[in-house]
Parts: sequence; C-alpha cells; structure tokens
Amino acid sequence: MLLAIDCGNTNTVFSIWDGEKFLCTLRTSTHHARTADAYFTWFSTLIKHYELELDIKDVIISSTVPRVVFNLRVFADRFFDCRPLVVGKPECLLPIEPRVDEGTLVGPDRLVNAAGAYDRHGGDLIVVDFGTATTFDVVAADGAYIGGVISPGVNLSLEALHQAAAALPHIDIAKPQKVIGTNTVACMQSGVFWGYVGLVREVCDRIKAERDRPMKVISTGGLAPLFQQSHALFDAFEDDLTMHGLTVIYDYNKDN
Repeated sequence: MLLAIDCGNTNTVFSIWDGEKFLCTLRTSTHHARTADAYFTWFSTLIKHYELELDIKDVIISSTVPRVVFNLRVFADRFFDCRPLVVGKPECLLPIEPRVDEGTLVGPDRLVNAAGAYDRHGGDLIVVDFGTATTFDVVAADGAYIGGVISPGVNLSLEALHQAAAALPHIDIAKPQKVIGTNTVACMQSGVFWGYVGLVREVCDRIKAERDRPMKVISTGGLAPLFQQSHALFDAFEDDLTMHGLTVIYDYNKDN
C-alpha cells in the first residue's frame, strides 16, 4: 500500500492507495512544529477508528511548506520503515520535466496537479486549483507543466477584507442569490463570488488566446465545487486530483 501525503499551507491530507482505489483520506491542519510522533498518534488513532488493516510499504510526499518535510520523512522512516519520495527533490522523477525559466522552482503541488490532470484528461489543459492561493497551471500537449498564474485565494481575500476594513464582518463564501446585495454580507459574497468567476474566466480566456489552441479547464481544490455552479466555467471537476497525481508520480518512479 502507498501512503500519499499532500501538505499545503492550510491543511495536510493523508490518503491510502491500495493500487486500485483510495481506501480513506484523512485531513489535519498544517503545523510546522508537529513531530513525527504526533503525526503517528493522530494517524493511528483515526486508522483504528475506521477499523482499517493497513500494510503501508511506500510513502510519497508533496509539500508547499518546506519546514514540515523533515518530520514527515522521520514519520515515514520510523513507522513504515521506508524512505519517502518527495516531489521536487532530485531523486523523485517526473513523467515529463517542466519547461519554465532556468532556475525556477515550481511548487510541488503544481507539478503533481499537472501529472494527475494529464493522466486523466490528456494535454492542453488549464488546471485551476482553489487553495490558499488560486493557481492556474498550464499543461502542454505532451503533459509538461509550462507555467501558470498565481492569485490570492478566496478565503485569503475575504480575511484581508475583514482585517483591513473594521466595519466589514468575517463571512463564509457562498453563491449569492443576486448580484446586487441588499445587505453587507450579501454585498461581500457577491463581490467575492462573481469577482472570482470573472477572474477565472478572464485568465483562462487569455491563456487560451496566448496558446492559440483549444484547451480544457479542470478545477480542483476545496472551493472548486462552489464555483462549478457557474455555467461554462470548467470542463471538469476533480476532487482528488492532487492525490491521483501523487500515485501517477509514484508509479513512474517505481517503473523507472
């Protein structure tokens, strides 16, 4: 069995892959000071709760927070007796190397999303990931990551609005019933929701024009289902794209 770990700025996700399907997915907040023992206590408690019999032989990690990688490495070594693959490290091979400016470090999450999306949808893709940041990853016809766009995330924008304007409350994002809000919360929800719909549509249209070819737009990330409600914004939604991408990269390394 494979333990796939995706560590983002807000949450860290653990998924167990048996070679055909994910048996379970566990989520915890990202905290750089969490020790290997603390990870194992949390992990083993939930595994026991779900009454799963596991035989984990391999671990693969994607992390946008470099400080947590050491403890995750120790976690894999100490409790599963394996040296984990870490996306972005030289020993972790990619199916297709990214084509970006020399010396550029591409976020592991973006490489993983590109690999997962290409495996499921082929090339000429725009992958929109609604995470702490809203990212647009461009995948070429041969599956290579060739660049993209980074924008502030939806919740980050809402939090900044709340903190910078004392009179504006903290709100949850939702699709408003009308564009014109008749109270403060409705006005904020409309601005954020339709603002991001406009952002996604405009950025994707400009990428397609620059590439001068048809491209599929794939959405993923925690808030993707909300924006999936907007007509004709995405061609497909993938709720487990990052985890699938980790299995693709793992298989490629295992075969090579």
